[in-house]
Amino acid sequence: MKLKQKKLLRGFSQDQLRGYRLGRRAKTLLLASRPERFSAFLSGNTDTNHIKSEVERRQRLHRIAAATVLAMNAGAKIFPDEKPDVFHLPDSTGLPPDAAASFDTPAFYSSREIKAMGVNAIRIRGSRMAGILLTHSAAYLMYQGGVHLPELDHKAEQRTMAWMRLLLSGSSFSGRYTSSSLHAILTCDGMQVLTEILLNAHTSRRAFFLLEDNHSHFYFLTNDRHGDILLRLLEDANKRAAFEQRLFAEQWRPSRGLPVEHDAIDAKGRPVLFACLPDIPRLARFLSGLALHGMEGCVVCFDFQAQALRACCKENVFLLAICFEQFEKEWLQ
Repeated sequence: MKLKQKKLLRGFSQDQLRGYRLGRRAKTLLLASRPERFSAFLSGNTDTNHIKSEVERRQRLHRIAAATVLAMNAGAKIFPDEKPDVFHLPDSTGLPPDAAASFDTPAFYSSREIKAMGVNAIRIRGSRMAGILLTHSAAYLMYQGGVHLPELDHKAEQRTMAWMRLLLSGSSFSGRYTSSSLHAILTCDGMQVLTEILLNAHTSRRAFFLLEDNHSHFYFLTNDRHGDILLRLLEDANKRAAFEQRLFAEQWRPSRGLPVEHDAIDAKGRPVLFACLPDIPRLARFLSGLALHGMEGCVVCFDFQAQALRACCKENVFLLAICFEQFEKEWLQ
């Protein structure tokens, strides 16, 4: 690698964890060229400016970095100089005059930035939240997993959720968000984690925080190009609404008479759930409801999601897979 040859980047391996570190020369160059952008990361008493020996702390920084990259690839602002510094503002001041407009472009704040609020941030202690994505009309707590489901402390996550709802509905955000505007996203390396969650929904290994109604929506995305594109769809409420209307065009409207939560009815009278943006608790309720009432149903998803969903669906569930590449060309150009 050219960066390593120029001694700007150094390889590092410890405790069977490999990674890269910025060299002193690279830090100096970044601070000299854009101090307003990089000083928060590379100067003073910051986590990213220290050598990490503890495995847990290094893994946490990796989770934060992965969530940050996903948000950046989806078009969100990630650097301090391009987004409002809302987590340093006292509750009584409200947003700066230009801050409300800036949220028309999504902005991502890592958990480290949220903790800059000081003593109040002790309420998120123990949470696995990697950060929060703020969009024009909604906010998303982001949880980062790998090939396995992350271990979530139920009480710590509920405490974090309650505090963030209170914070976002306060005067610092000028009434932009309500308590129902806060949702959550879990991102993992592949769809197999979603299969694991749904298969264990009624066992002792149940993921309680994910499956209970803690958030009105708890979405599942993958740490790859698919996740980048679907996060863009979550960020753009208008484009997402148009896509859902397109799905409705091929289905009948939902029926109040059915005992199962659903989005539409197909030509055979079966309840249909739109799962292109997999909503973990809602998907679990749909599958459980079909089994409980002995009904057939249909799940609409993308083709890259179909195999993982088939693994946790019984024979009474039919999958309708949409070509993801065609969706990307048509809706996100």
